[in-house]
Amino acid sequence: MKNNTNIKVNYFEKKYETMDYPELKTLQTARLKETLKTVFIKNDFYKNKLNEAGIKHISDIDNIKNIDDIKNLPFTAKIDLVNNYPFGIFSRPLKDLIRIHASSGTTGKPIIAGYTKRDIRVWSRLMARVLCAAGLGKNDIGQNAYGYGLFTGGLGFHYGAEALGMMIIPMSAGFTERQFTMMEDMGTTALFCTPSYALFLGEEINKFIKDTSKIKLKKGIFGAEPWSNEFRQNIENSLNIDAYDIYGLSELLGPGVAFECVYKNGLHINEDNFLPEIINPKTGKVLKEGEPGELVLTSLNREAMPLIRFRTKDITSLYKDKCKCGRSFVRMHKIKGRTDDMIILKGVNIFPSQIESIIFGYDYLEPAYLIELYTDNLLDKMNVIIEPKQEVFNMGESKMDEITKDVSHKIYELIGIRSKVTAVPPKTLERSQGKSKRIRDLRKKI
Repeated sequence: MKNNTNIKVNYFEKKYETMDYPELKTLQTARLKETLKTVFIKNDFYKNKLNEAGIKHISDIDNIKNIDDIKNLPFTAKIDLVNNYPFGIFSRPLKDLIRIHASSGTTGKPIIAGYTKRDIRVWSRLMARVLCAAGLGKNDIGQNAYGYGLFTGGLGFHYGAEALGMMIIPMSAGFTERQFTMMEDMGTTALFCTPSYALFLGEEINKFIKDTSKIKLKKGIFGAEPWSNEFRQNIENSLNIDAYDIYGLSELLGPGVAFECVYKNGLHINEDNFLPEIINPKTGKVLKEGEPGELVLTSLNREAMPLIRFRTKDITSLYKDKCKCGRSFVRMHKIKGRTDDMIILKGVNIFPSQIESIIFGYDYLEPAYLIELYTDNLLDKMNVIIEPKQEVFNMGESKMDEITKDVSHKIYELIGIRSKVTAVPPKTLERSQGKSKRIRDLRKKI
């Protein structure tokens, strides 16, 4: 991680970002009650769920005394959004909406997200907070290499930059040579894309820019997939920038739910807009501060599509101690993985980020890997495919044996499972301009 010196803290909406906890809790409780009343009146799906939870009349919502009472409310799962496709989860009529976004669903049906004009304004301000927290301002030039269209990343960053008064270059994903041309000619100071694409750009930069010292790029904000601190270091070293994490979901506006500040010590959750909980993914029980589990979020300030206790499937933990930046919002650790990406092998829970932290710790390995799951003699096993750098790969088979044994041992030390490790030539594994696929499941289905 790059060492920040002469740190300057900026806020976009200091009133909210530094709000005292009692005041914040009062605001959250009021917004929670208002949201519940909205969905009770305007959404049959939620009215039925609330009825089942004992809220039979709208006046029952006033029995909620504070945000801690949310544990008595029902969860919302992604399958609920799929089953209510396309508009059954909306709490406003279509005539009040000005935007639709979508993400992939669990059964082929996309998850539809709707926005009123006010929702877009709120989202834009939240994204402006994100950019400001990373130290960006009106004098910066942002290059937006997130995909535009139904995916929320492109327009989320776009409107956030405009709300901040910052120039934005709407590049979208791909067109790598053109990315570098614009970066060099326009004097881009900030890059926005997935971490996988940022890593790819770092690998390619010397092919397209002869003198990288003339590049003005200084910061990048990357999200849409989990990435480790080792991944961060690779991006920062290859592009010579400060890299910041951002978190969001299409179901809950998009990017801007949580963000890193200049201290990079966890992601601040915009708590005035999203009420976070951590639960045991198996039991649904709310866990204590610091305990890792599944992140659950409730919309507190959304008109078109407020969600109650939405199960994100993302694994993290929360901690409330105040950050040196002065923001009072609760922070979450970087996403460890997803419950649906978690590998269970020989009874052990494994996340790709654990493997990534090992691979990216080797200077002589390319920042790329693939986890293959396969069946051998009726037993599930794991093969981690790695790419040594060209000069190392050229050392021959005995060197590859030495490297694969060492990596396999490191994996065993970390997760307690022995895995096969296979070295392949550099650039064999697919690079991504969006979200990388880290797991290939070849196991026989019974």
